[in-house]
Amino acid sequence: MARNSNQKPLDKIFDDFLSGPKIFKNREVMRATYIPEDLPHRETQITEIGRKLLPILEGGSTSNIFLYGKTGTGKTAVALYVLKKIVAKCSEIGVDIPLREVINCKDIDTDYRIFAQLAGAVGVDVPFTGWPTDKVFKIFKEKLDEKRQTIIIVLDEIDQLVKKSSMKGPQKVLYLLTRINSDLRNANVCIIGISNDLKFKEYLDPRVLSSLSEEELVFPPYQATELQDILRQRAEIGFHDGVIDSGTIEITAALAAREHGDARRAIDLLRVAGELAERESATKVTQNHVRRAQTLIEHDTISAALRTLPIHSKLVLYSIYLLEKDGNTEIYTGDVYTAYSQLCTEIKYDILTQRRVSDLINELDMLGIITAHVISKGRYGRTKKIRVSIPKTILTSILEEDTAIQKLKNYSLELKKEAS
Repeated sequence: MARNSNQKPLDKIFDDFLSGPKIFKNREVMRATYIPEDLPHRETQITEIGRKLLPILEGGSTSNIFLYGKTGTGKTAVALYVLKKIVAKCSEIGVDIPLREVINCKDIDTDYRIFAQLAGAVGVDVPFTGWPTDKVFKIFKEKLDEKRQTIIIVLDEIDQLVKKSSMKGPQKVLYLLTRINSDLRNANVCIIGISNDLKFKEYLDPRVLSSLSEEELVFPPYQATELQDILRQRAEIGFHDGVIDSGTIEITAALAAREHGDARRAIDLLRVAGELAERESATKVTQNHVRRAQTLIEHDTISAALRTLPIHSKLVLYSIYLLEKDGNTEIYTGDVYTAYSQLCTEIKYDILTQRRVSDLINELDMLGIITAHVISKGRYGRTKKIRVSIPKTILTSILEEDTAIQKLKNYSLELKKEAS
């Protein structure tokens, strides 16, 4: 069909998309948040969690459960899958259905907001701010205990809550929630904590640790062959028949397996590859699309991480960049702190302590933006050998968007190389 010469560019894009080859049958299936009817290679974990929650089927109380494992090992998906099945079974046998409240502690990280969300789960409308926190908790507890019922509280990414807290803040939330059952006459509370950090409990206050009474379950990373099964399952219901080219599933699984068996990354990688094929009006999702999708995802992930860094983390990172730019091949914590102090002085920012800067270096290391290896200096103690682990062009282009960093764009360090 002949096209109108006066057709607007967006109209052409829309028409090409609507008339082009169809890649996705159900795009939402290719989101990591989608919970399928079957979770391959997590039968053991599903069974274990199900057994731990069996008392709910008789209206009884259960132990708290903590799920550990790296990102993308299926912890949240399995927890939500089991809760869905518990609800269905309770409905089938005529038992009171438990309340369920999922809180992502990376997003909701204050005691007030956590208790406000829980109060909302039992039917109490709490203002966004303004009430004393103790009042919010008291209202939640009293409303919950008005009748015989169970609430299952899923605290996803609970390590994010604990690491930046104290007994005056979010750890107080855990302390109160883990002890709440002793104050309830009718209701029961079960906590399912989900953590990406196997050392999560090391951050807990001893008073919280003593009241947990938890059962633990560790989720191992997926192997490449297991990731292939997961991707084939998603592709079968998410893509139209025949659009996945030979070898595409295998290369996607292999690339994701390098990232510690991350199923979430594998699914996102195949989805983005499909979107690239769709934009090009291609009839197949190929290995080339997957490799390009990997580059695109990595760039977007790094950019988002850099843009959301606090200013002092940006200054620490920029210090490391400037040290490398000056030709320093061995950079230690002391060098970074000296450079960081100069940058703060130059733009008139308060200088953090060396211990706090060391913490910021650790956080940058955890994000994968730098690598910081601990080495021994003999009788001089230990230090970290540091280098930037992302492309310098991405680092500078994103950091220099910040007005404070812009002022340092042409700054030259005045620094003697230090041993530690």
